[in-house]
Amino acid sequence: MIGTALSRWTMSYFTVALVFLVAAQMLMVAGYGFPAVAAEAPETLVLVHMVTIGWLSLLMCGALFQFVPVLIAQPLRGERLVLAALICLLTGLAFLLAGFLQLAGVFDTGIPLLALAGTLLPAGFLVVCGVLGGTLWRANLQLPARFVAVGLACVLVTATLGALFALLLSGFLPALAVIDFRMQALPVHIAVGLGGWLSFTAIGVSYRLLPMFMLSPDRERATSRVSWWIGVVALLLTALASPIAAFLETVGLAAAASAATGLAVVLALAALVLYGFDLAFFYRHRKRRTIELNSRAAQAAFLALALSGILLLALLATGTLERHIGALLYLVAFGWLTGLGLSQLYKIVPFLTWLECYGPVMGKKPTPRVQDLVIERRGWIWFALYFLGVMAGTATLLGDQPGLFRAAAAVTLLATLAIVAELVLARRLANLPDDKRLPEGASRPRLFLPTPP
Repeated sequence: MIGTALSRWTMSYFTVALVFLVAAQMLMVAGYGFPAVAAEAPETLVLVHMVTIGWLSLLMCGALFQFVPVLIAQPLRGERLVLAALICLLTGLAFLLAGFLQLAGVFDTGIPLLALAGTLLPAGFLVVCGVLGGTLWRANLQLPARFVAVGLACVLVTATLGALFALLLSGFLPALAVIDFRMQALPVHIAVGLGGWLSFTAIGVSYRLLPMFMLSPDRERATSRVSWWIGVVALLLTALASPIAAFLETVGLAAAASAATGLAVVLALAALVLYGFDLAFFYRHRKRRTIELNSRAAQAAFLALALSGILLLALLATGTLERHIGALLYLVAFGWLTGLGLSQLYKIVPFLTWLECYGPVMGKKPTPRVQDLVIERRGWIWFALYFLGVMAGTATLLGDQPGLFRAAAAVTLLATLAIVAELVLARRLANLPDDKRLPEGASRPRLFLPTPP
């Protein structure tokens, strides 16, 4: 990683993503969206897409622009399009959220806002996939990069389905309403988005980041390869679930249709078990004996992922999945994905800051360590508070206690704000002594904009 070119706009992606995360948590504390209103209400859709696109997807895009070149040891192709992708995604998301507010009756402009969003958002993700896919295309893809490649295919499927939903809600494509497109495609949209684009990609990146940060062996293991294969099969079954089910039902094999969905769930859980074996290997065989806070906090995110699988099985066994799907998705989005994202940002932001600030004088002047840019004994309190808040929030959703959920959301908001403050302090070099902060030749990086050439 040392010597790798910095992606100029990665920190901007991170900043915008964190703004959306904090804003979404504030809305939860205020009682906006689910569980105060129905899961399919426009207010809930505002909240959901602030988290999935505004926070998680922008975070993932920013991270991939920096780390895909690391995964394949090649420069990023088409980097000049990275800012254009960010602008396109933000504009499309603004139209999407405004369109949902228009559906909620907050205002009425007469402009097909959702239709505009259904054009801009897929275009933005297409640019992202073009840049990253073009970078991966001619490379010899190792396992982490193969996970990322599958994730990029999944985001295109997710964005396409989202665009069709937006056009349907705008009054276009009336043929989709006739075939009940929403009921057939919505589960695929959610599963491929959370499970394929966000989770599968996060798993792939973790296969490189964890060994790199803990100095663990990063050779490709049989369990990793099998996990990738059965994960791909599970995603394919999920993406094709609706057409497969429709075909089987027309030929009188309705039971087989549900069996196909069940097989996808079993394969996905098996892939997670194998991933768990790999995680245990990384932690057990690390050369860095003292685990840094980002890797310790990631363990809580991995636990949340395991609990999500257990909760899914429990809800399926009791027939209460539809009733408690909100609790499951909350645990996945905030326990697993957000927990992992925040934990790795706690390392990535200081790491990129160190490269940007001290890389030019490395070997010429004494420089601080990366871990000196943060104070871990203070940071672990915020991560502990965050994950306790997520677990409490999941429990309140399972218990149908919207009032208590708001209190739990307030805990996660407080912890998130504190973690963001720690990232800002690291970015501003505020935790370093004055005499070690800026040696001659080093310059303080900008907070979220790229340093001018």
